[in-house]
Amino acid sequence: MTTRLEQQIEFILEIDKLKQIIRRSYLISGERRENTAEHSWHLAMLALILAEHANEPVDLLRVLKMVLVHDIVEIDAGDTFLFDTVGGQDKGVREQKAADRLFGLLPADQASELRQLWEEFEARETAEARFANAIDRLIPLMLNYQSGGRTWQENGVTSDRIEWVHGRIDAGSRTLAELSRRVIETAVTEGILL
Repeated sequence: MTTRLEQQIEFILEIDKLKQIIRRSYLISGERRENTAEHSWHLAMLALILAEHANEPVDLLRVLKMVLVHDIVEIDAGDTFLFDTVGGQDKGVREQKAADRLFGLLPADQASELRQLWEEFEARETAEARFANAIDRLIPLMLNYQSGGRTWQENGVTSDRIEWVHGRIDAGSRTLAELSRRVIETAVTEGILL
C-alpha cells in the first residue's frame, strides 16, 4: 500500500510538468513564452500585492491556494488559448478528466481540498474566485502590452475580441478592470492592438 508521503511526493513530482506547458504570453523581454508554472507564481504575487483592490474582502490564503492550483489540469489538458474557439469546445471535458487523474494522486483529504479549490475557481461564485479570475485575466493582458502586443499580433486578436475580458476582471476588481481598459486603449492608440 502506498503511504501518504509517497502519494504527496508523487503529486509534487508530477506537477513539475507545469514547467513544460508553454502558454501564449511572452515574457516582457519577448525572448520566449512563459510556462504555466511561471504564470501560477506570477498570479500568486499579484494576489499578494493587489488583494486590496478586490471588490470585496477576500481570504488571501484561499486566493493564493486557488491561483496555485487552478492551472494544474493543464498538465494533461494543455493550455487552451483564450481566443481558441475550437479548443474551447472540449476544454471543460479535458480539464475534468485531468482533474480526476491529477488530484487523485494525492491522499483523499488533500485531493478533495485541491479539487474543491479548482472547482471554486472555475465557478467564479465566491469573492475569492472572482478576484482570482480577475488577476488571471489581467496578467496576460499586461504581458501582451509590455511585450509589444506580440501574442495579439501573432493570433490576430483585436480589441473587440478582448472586450469580454473586462467583465471577468470587473467582477473581481473594478479598479483592475479600469486599469485593463486603459491598457487596451493605450495599446490601440500605440498601434500594437488593432
